Amino acid sequence: MSADPVDEIIDKKKIALLEFKKRIHDCKLFDPRDEYIQKWLVARSYNINEAEKMLRASLAWREENEIDQVLKWTQPEVMLKYVSYGKIGHDKFDCPVYVSAQGRIDYRGLVQSVTKKDYLRCHNYNQEKLMQDMLEQCLRTGKNVDCQSTLILDLECLSMRQIACRTAVQLGTEQTRVNNLYYPEICRRIFVINAPKLFTVIFNILKPFVAQETQAKMKIFSSNRKEWTAALLEEIDADQLPAFYGGTMVDPDGDPKCPSKFNMGGKVPYSYYLSNSAPVAKDYMETMNIIAGSSGCKKLKYKVDVANSILKWEFMTEGGDIGFRVYFKSAEEGPVDLVPLSRTESHLVTEEGELICVNPGKYVVVFDNTFSMLRSKKLRYHIVIIDCPASESQTTAAVVG
Repeated sequence: MSADPVDEIIDKKKIALLEFKKRIHDCKLFDPRDEYIQKWLVARSYNINEAEKMLRASLAWREENEIDQVLKWTQPEVMLKYVSYGKIGHDKFDCPVYVSAQGRIDYRGLVQSVTKKDYLRCHNYNQEKLMQDMLEQCLRTGKNVDCQSTLILDLECLSMRQIACRTAVQLGTEQTRVNNLYYPEICRRIFVINAPKLFTVIFNILKPFVAQETQAKMKIFSSNRKEWTAALLEEIDADQLPAFYGGTMVDPDGDPKCPSKFNMGGKVPYSYYLSNSAPVAKDYMETMNIIAGSSGCKKLKYKVDVANSILKWEFMTEGGDIGFRVYFKSAEEGPVDLVPLSRTESHLVTEEGELICVNPGKYVVVFDNTFSMLRSKKLRYHIVIIDCPASESQTTAAVVG
């Protein structure tokens, strides 16, 4: 009689776990339980050699970044107030449920208000706090022995302007990489709700850094509230979910968003910015004067020949803020906004950003001063098109009024 294939797989995993524990017996682990140790094997498909490399690399990273002391650190006030993230309850599997209204986070304001080191340290703080809370609850209740969580990412209000901030994209990519390498199997489920069309652009940037196992745990929904509410309630009891997200939970004052448990983000006040002095022009920047009134609009046109090229910009102004817009000239649809027109406080902070030019064709960068009746602006800017990682070249821009 042949052996049951499922039993054989279970036996092989048990043998792999025993061998793995022997190899890492010298390691000082955050959690010495088998359930935690097995996460590293799962993350590397039970390849013992690769799992050991991953675990030892994580320990080196923890020492280098003083992760064991991070919970003694006080987070900057701006991060506590304007990073949307918080625990709201538990799901039907006894996993803690966290919500992040990412679509309402002012990423460019945050990266202007703290150093890159502190920005990433806040992320590490939140991850360590989650790990500690889950372990303590597991030891106290005997539940959720795998120490996993459920995360709701609300992308309502997300715009290209938010994600076009180059520094924020770089830091977001680094956070994703940290999660993948140093916090394996931490999520049981990830709900992405109110995902706009441009979410595809974001996800394509981050996907190389997201483990296949994590991608399989994601459920992605558009703005169909009925659809994503049903999915949330299938795995989370109504009394563990804010009324704002389809549950019955409210704050003591009746607020359905439950701000006592997590905040909704919001625009970061300029008072938090690290430098309130005027930005300084770089030597490589070009200069353009933009008059006030109805004629105060300049357009820089760029021809992109290679799909998925990157359009990067950096600019500052003297004399006040300026309207900024980027659009694609589509033969079928006409102008398609990639960064909708909005006034940018580039006289206070140098504006930097980038976007992926998915389609070849004409891209137009607009600087608009028509809202100002009296004050002209001096614009200093640097715009480039990157066709491939090995070369960076700026196309010739035709300037029209």
